[in-house]
Amino acid sequence: MPENIGFKIARLPRLWRAILDERLAPLELTQTRWVTLYHLWRLGDGQPQCDLARAIGVEAPSLVRTLDQLTEQGLIERRQCQDDRRTKRIFLTKEATPLMERIDVIVAEARAEMLEGISEAELDTFDDILTRIEQNGIRLQSRIPEQESEPG
Repeated sequence: MPENIGFKIARLPRLWRAILDERLAPLELTQTRWVTLYHLWRLGDGQPQCDLARAIGVEAPSLVRTLDQLTEQGLIERRQCQDDRRTKRIFLTKEATPLMERIDVIVAEARAEMLEGISEAELDTFDDILTRIEQNGIRLQSRIPEQESEPG
């Protein structure tokens, strides 16, 4: 087994985002903004702010500034949840739709180029392997550390 597989797995998301950043630069969106918009678009309107943060992989307070900026740009709206007034739900505005369609085209083009020369069967296998690695990691992360003070 190649010893540097972990480094390759860690490097890929940075490379992927760098390519997308370069291609999305003409749209004048920072990485945090396009990532937030893209996740919201994929997840669907009305996501609770905390769920959106979790999907992106950031803490909810870290997302607030980005949401403020996107609100100022007229791309999202925050609405109070009718069931829980402490919760804010996030919605894309009508003005965001053409931008999201353009982002989706750019992402699809980049994805096709990044995956060039890889068959559907290879991608299915790769997806299966990544899923198993992720499941192993989740299992390892959820283990309770053994007590060091136990007699042994």
